[in-house]
Amino acid sequence: MSAARSGDSSEATALPDAIAGHPLLRRAPPALLPYIQLARLDRPVGWQLLLLPCWESSALASVALREGPNIWHLTLFFIGAVAMRGAGSTYNDYVDREIDAKVERTRLRPLASGRATPRAALGFIVAQCLVGLAVLLSFNGLTIALGLISPLIVLIYPFAKRFTSWPQAILGSAFAYGALLGWTAQTGALGAPTLFLYAAAVAWTIGFDTIYALQDLTDDAIVGVRSTARLFGPSVQLAVGALYALSAASAAVAVFLSGGGWLSYLGVAAYAAHLAWQTVQTKEDVAPATALRLFRSNRDAGLLLFAGFFAQSAAFLF
Repeated sequence: MSAARSGDSSEATALPDAIAGHPLLRRAPPALLPYIQLARLDRPVGWQLLLLPCWESSALASVALREGPNIWHLTLFFIGAVAMRGAGSTYNDYVDREIDAKVERTRLRPLASGRATPRAALGFIVAQCLVGLAVLLSFNGLTIALGLISPLIVLIYPFAKRFTSWPQAILGSAFAYGALLGWTAQTGALGAPTLFLYAAAVAWTIGFDTIYALQDLTDDAIVGVRSTARLFGPSVQLAVGALYALSAASAAVAVFLSGGGWLSYLGVAAYAAHLAWQTVQTKEDVAPATALRLFRSNRDAGLLLFAGFFAQSAAFLF
């Protein structure tokens, strides 16, 4: 048996896009390592990007209601984002295990390399979904109903790359879903501001996942995987820039409709500036390491937007 399959080598303990020297990789028992990697706990940017639309929406709802941040909701969304990102990633790896085995960047993933069995992965998905369900049931009825719809989008996503060049759009509709939940959890109803914030998060996700897909252009072409990175080709910088501009504009409209003040708009401006910085560096032939760095930097972009909304709502406490 190869080292990659037995899990005995250092090569198998850290995947190419993992955080170098992550504490979980260094300290976790070897038996748990495949599950840490399936849940992407060694790559926290995934759950962070899933969490941020939830936080942004919750904070913007607090602005609209003229009240301070709801820390309890922010905590629940944190737990739910980690659990559901893990469940979604495990499901994605389960569906893609044969494709992943043919792609250099993903061939050492636990299912592709044989370090975890499909049956164990399915059990792990169920366990993580139960945690997410427990979080969801803590909210009001409308939020629960909306939350139960989102897994249907997640189920479609792993197959999208086989039949459309826009799998990033399906991912975006799922990753942005928290922009609806944060608002309804606070207000008990949908509203125009949260719809614009959802549109902002969808466009943002398509943009940053296009940058992420630039790492795999060669391998994706060989195995026949479609993506917006392949679709946009030499025009990828223009396309990402347009998506990011749409995201920033939609966020600004959401702030306007919610009656946000200057701190909220400052958050939007900082967010837009960060996205512009990313766009300048985005090219079809960008180095994989640079593409990964730009992708990861979206955590900071989202935090800048959230910080503006949070600060605006916190001002109502004084």
